[in-house]
Amino acid sequence: MAKTQAYCAQFWIQVYRCFVGLYHRLKKCWSFVKGFFTKKEEEHIPTAESIFHKEKIAVLGHMLKDKSLALEQRAQAAYRIGLLAFTGGPTAGNFAAEYMKEVAHLLQNYEMEPKIKIQLLQSVASWCYLNPVNQRRAKHLQFIPILVDLFDNRLEPTMKSDVNSNLLVKFWSCYVLSVMTCNNLSCMQELRDYSSLKYHLQMLASENWSGWPENFAEVLYFLIGFHRN
Repeated sequence: MAKTQAYCAQFWIQVYRCFVGLYHRLKKCWSFVKGFFTKKEEEHIPTAESIFHKEKIAVLGHMLKDKSLALEQRAQAAYRIGLLAFTGGPTAGNFAAEYMKEVAHLLQNYEMEPKIKIQLLQSVASWCYLNPVNQRRAKHLQFIPILVDLFDNRLEPTMKSDVNSNLLVKFWSCYVLSVMTCNNLSCMQELRDYSSLKYHLQMLASENWSGWPENFAEVLYFLIGFHRN
């Protein structure tokens, strides 16, 4: 009986070692296959669709940079670049990156109507949506201080329509910052350093967000971690 138990124990040890060895060999094999396909992806030749996006973005980028055009036309071009960056995937996002610097410049240095400002914000949101590379690029282009500055409304609007328009700009700023901050620790950390932001988000979270899928002031508040303070 003891000999039988010893034999069984040895048998299962050998089976275990066999499976362990098989696991390591499969792991090495998968690493090789994964490396092979990664290399193939790096050698990817642009498709006709990606070339189409590039050409369209280049035309719109020229309009965006054209100072002879009205701000509304330039903002419309930026909006369409953002949509192409979103629908065209990472490759189109790379094409659009060089024009986002102009969007940052317009938001920071030009006085404009709220509807024009919103189009520029929409372009940034589309460019950054679920794209960590573009989120980091947006941070590098100083979009965070530009967007946070939009919460500090220095002019008191007199008409109700102006109040609603300015509030909508702030709603879109919350949304863009939420898109930039999603799964992006460096953005979260930078936003925590703005002492007035917590107050602004608390005020905006109490506003009526009907028509939006989420209360993005609240979403951003939690993403940054203000609820833990």
